[in-house]
Amino acid sequence: MAEEARLRAVVELARGMAAVHTPRETWSAAAEGARRALTGSFAALSVWERELGRLRVLVNTGERALGEEEFPEAEAYPVHQFPEIAELLHERWAGGGEPRAWVAVAQDAQRVAGAGGRAVPGPPGGSWGRAAALRRRGRGCCVVAPIVLHGRAWGELYVARPVGAPVFDRSDADFATVLASVVAAGLAQTERLEEARRLAFTDALTGLANRRAVDTRLDEAIESHRTDKAVVSLVVCDLNGLKRVNDTQGHAAGDRLLERFGSVLSLCGAMLPGALAARLGGDEFCLLAVGPSADDVVRVAGELCRRAARLRLGEGVACGVASTGDPIGPLRSSRRLFRLADAAQYRAKAARAQKPVVAGREGPDDPVVRLADAPAPPAGERRRIRGRRSPGGELP
Repeated sequence: MAEEARLRAVVELARGMAAVHTPRETWSAAAEGARRALTGSFAALSVWERELGRLRVLVNTGERALGEEEFPEAEAYPVHQFPEIAELLHERWAGGGEPRAWVAVAQDAQRVAGAGGRAVPGPPGGSWGRAAALRRRGRGCCVVAPIVLHGRAWGELYVARPVGAPVFDRSDADFATVLASVVAAGLAQTERLEEARRLAFTDALTGLANRRAVDTRLDEAIESHRTDKAVVSLVVCDLNGLKRVNDTQGHAAGDRLLERFGSVLSLCGAMLPGALAARLGGDEFCLLAVGPSADDVVRVAGELCRRAARLRLGEGVACGVASTGDPIGPLRSSRRLFRLADAAQYRAKAARAQKPVVAGREGPDDPVVRLADAPAPPAGERRRIRGRRSPGGELP
């Protein structure tokens, strides 16, 4: 019966990790599933950060001690406090050894007999720092199972029991080793999903966000504007001279121009906290800012124009800005802001403007741009604008 119960626990752990989607949900499912499988009172999942020489806790589940957070921001343990971390998570596994779990107990620093008289597998290297940690937190024993991912040490699974509960034995340690393998498989699946999501929202050439990411963020931003009156601003840029570079110097040079402008856009976007820098496609880019004032966004757009003009390749950039901080009227949908910025960009391009054109502003440096006043875009441009519909299919 015990074997059947453990088999069911393995299946439940695997199912629990398969049913979640975000990294945090995965960490919680792993730790909580292992805690239940091993009838522990507490469990944690930690990642091995080689470059910092520490084990960082990702999640704590179950009965947490004073000061322990579910998702701690800064709970980490240097290797010198627990030498067995370095031995198992670096040397032994890197050399192809078998990853085995071990047990630590709070009551003394010697190996003791677990339930049923089976010898408790203690930490490798004779380190008993875990025992002191158990005593500090009022726990009786723990089992620690190293996790290997893609052939390398990734971190550890930790499950504890309270004082007075049966001490983990050899069979528990062996079972924890199996659970760690299941957790590793779940973590690998989550990594693949996260990479797929990243690629789905990333432009492959520049590494910036893509049009899908902008549409998603813009819809969220407009909703924030409606509920919290947050200022939402959109800067749409058209890179001048890309066709000439492609025709005269080749597409490799054109790609370099796109990459370099993407870097400039990213640097300028960093001047606006939380701004999203994106390539919409072809020679068209944008910045989406939520929170900064319209004046701050226009200032950064001006800096973007100046830096783009200094690029060795290309002929600068045409830049249009639309912001809810300016008198542009009510926004029925996120696409209207996009269309206003696009119309401003087209006017800047037609006038060969060296500064951004801003929708809703008047004056020699900030001409007012209304859809009715803007020059009619060419057929291809009209088709592109018409294709920008809101999620419900509503045109701006």
